[in-house]
Amino acid sequence: MPYYIYKIGPLNILEKQGQAEAFKEAKALANTLRKGLDPKSNTLIKMIFADNELQAEDTLSQPRELDASLAGDDY
Repeated sequence: MPYYIYKIGPLNILEKQGQAEAFKEAKALANTLRKGLDPKSNTLIKMIFADNELQAEDTLSQPRELDASLAGDDY
């Protein structure tokens, strides 16, 4: 399974930036892309491990649920 790298813009619009077979290669690409981002652009670079592009985009599009054990004054 490859690693997919996506740029997530305003309104959660996904734009594929690349893919890599190895973690190190994908991480290096993601870090290079992050360095080129304008901090005020409200854009994120995300890396995801998935079977295919459809699964990667589906996973990135789903809202994450808050883990109840991490909520509260201690966190």
